[in-house]
Amino acid sequence: MTTKAIPTIKCRVVTHYIEDQSEPENQRYVFSYTITIRNLGNGEAQLLNRHWLITDANGKKLVIDGEGVVGEQPKIAANEEYTYTSGTIIETPLGVMQGHYGMVNEQGDEFKAEISPFRLSIPNLLH
Repeated sequence: MTTKAIPTIKCRVVTHYIEDQSEPENQRYVFSYTITIRNLGNGEAQLLNRHWLITDANGKKLVIDGEGVVGEQPKIAANEEYTYTSGTIIETPLGVMQGHYGMVNEQGDEFKAEISPFRLSIPNLLH
């Protein structure tokens, strides 16, 4: 029996509140997020699709599924990383995003790279 060589993928997230595009009086809070995806495996991995669950402070949930990220389906070599920036809009000054990337290794084996929950928050909201 052979074991599949599923790469280990680590994701690092940095979020930013975009005040000049937000309209708190209209329950519109705009955030950017920059994600660095690092391939800690021995072979190349390609990001095929994404799945996001975005929850605002009122409990409103938004599910987003789509191909790739920012119009790309990047191939990430072993011990390399890929970074991109995207954004989202929620109705409250606080929210949470989480999800996973659908990936495939060099042998064609598909796997998920989990993205741990991360906070969307206007500055100084939480101490």
